[in-house]
Amino acid sequence: MSESVRLAKRLATEQSCSRGDAERYIEGGWVAVDGKAVEEPGFRVAPNQTVSLLPGAKLEDIRPVTVLVHKPEGMYADNEVGSALDLIVPKNLMPGDRSGQRYLKRMFNGLKRVTPLERAASGLVVYTQEYAVSRKLLEEGKLVEQEYVAQVSGQLSEGDLARLQRGLAFEGRAATPMKVSWQNETHLRFALKTPLPGFIEYVCDTAGLQLQGLRRIRIGRLSMAGLAVGQWRYRLDYERF
Repeated sequence: MSESVRLAKRLATEQSCSRGDAERYIEGGWVAVDGKAVEEPGFRVAPNQTVSLLPGAKLEDIRPVTVLVHKPEGMYADNEVGSALDLIVPKNLMPGDRSGQRYLKRMFNGLKRVTPLERAASGLVVYTQEYAVSRKLLEEGKLVEQEYVAQVSGQLSEGDLARLQRGLAFEGRAATPMKVSWQNETHLRFALKTPLPGFIEYVCDTAGLQLQGLRRIRIGRLSMAGLAVGQWRYRLDYERF
């Protein structure tokens, strides 16, 4: 009985193409085994199994992606199973996503969270494979403004509000000015350069306010407008943080 072979080898033989091109077809989601798409070049196929290219198959470079996620409160935002990373599946893709990007397993290779957010908070979290985005949000993160809406209880005088706007030192980071304003009688809007986790809660405590909920709505120039809780979308080519 003949032994199974790697899918890439079988495809290269049947399509008379190089092994490298075969792997690109497979990782691009264009190859089916017995009618079911398979994206792993090392997948083993038996002689009696049918290997075919799907309609529209083409060789294309698979570009790294950046993904914006609306994390719900109570969920970790990291790179582990059980975190917001698990939300990045086809059923949670934002309706009307305009990227034209096809969902591929390869997009998870090296996909890392680059915008920490407290477990108790909700809002925008970014995962990326792109070096430029990672450098912008990690190495240059202190220069990137973020915007939060904090649900609070308690009273805040005009003097205390002015003091908050001048900034507060926190965990070794010097005080820097920030924009603080009332969105309504129970919600404060903060715009500040990448705060450390826990900073906004510290600010509220210092001002005699009780933080009841926190949501990040913008990172740099990108907001989570249109993203419902638990949904995600691809960053568009023209979008910059």
